[in-house]
Amino acid sequence: MKDLIQLHKIGKELGLSKKEVNKVLFYDNSKNSVILLIILIIIFSIVGYFIGLFIESVISNTYPSGTKYSTVKIKDFDKKK
Repeated sequence: MKDLIQLHKIGKELGLSKKEVNKVLFYDNSKNSVILLIILIIIFSIVGYFIGLFIESVISNTYPSGTKYSTVKIKDFDKKK
């Protein structure tokens, strides 16, 4: 803690503003964190999209389990009189 106070005093003696001293002492790597956040959002969006597609395909089956694959019967093709 004493070292931080000394560095603050030295920075002020050199004519640096408080913002500049803090920027040097507490290096802010905000560019990399923003890029990482964007990449994570893209990855989660893609994964969420594929999970949504999978769930939709499971829910909306054309033929539900336990049913026959066609409801068309032979008598449907008989000529009407």
